[in-house]
Amino acid sequence: QVQLVESGGGLVQAGGSLRLSCAASGRTSRSTMGWFRQAPGKEREFVSAISWIGVSYYADSVKGRFTISTDNAKNTVYLQMNSLKPEDTAIYYCAVRSGFSGSGYSNRREYDYWGQGTQVTASS
Repeated sequence: QVQLVESGGGLVQAGGSLRLSCAASGRTSRSTMGWFRQAPGKEREFVSAISWIGVSYYADSVKGRFTISTDNAKNTVYLQMNSLKPEDTAIYYCAVRSGFSGSGYSNRREYDYWGQGTQVTASS
């Protein structure tokens, strides 16, 4: 019953920035909202997440460059991506993990709902 729609992807030069948005419809209270990405030939990997108590998490590969945030009134999660690298190129997906917080945030199999993805390309 939760639907997620990502937006904000695009093509940028390496070193540039993008902000992704994920708008959720349906109940997302007491949930973790996360971002994952998948490059061709690779499995979907964790990027960032934020829990319903406001704790944020980041993959080591993006820490210091990406920032996750939410606008609870709009039921939207954002991913600000700075200093983009070619290796950041992937389809980015937002996801919702219901009723949990803590160590499972980086496990894609723990998430219950997924968006359709938005393409991010960083060229050099």
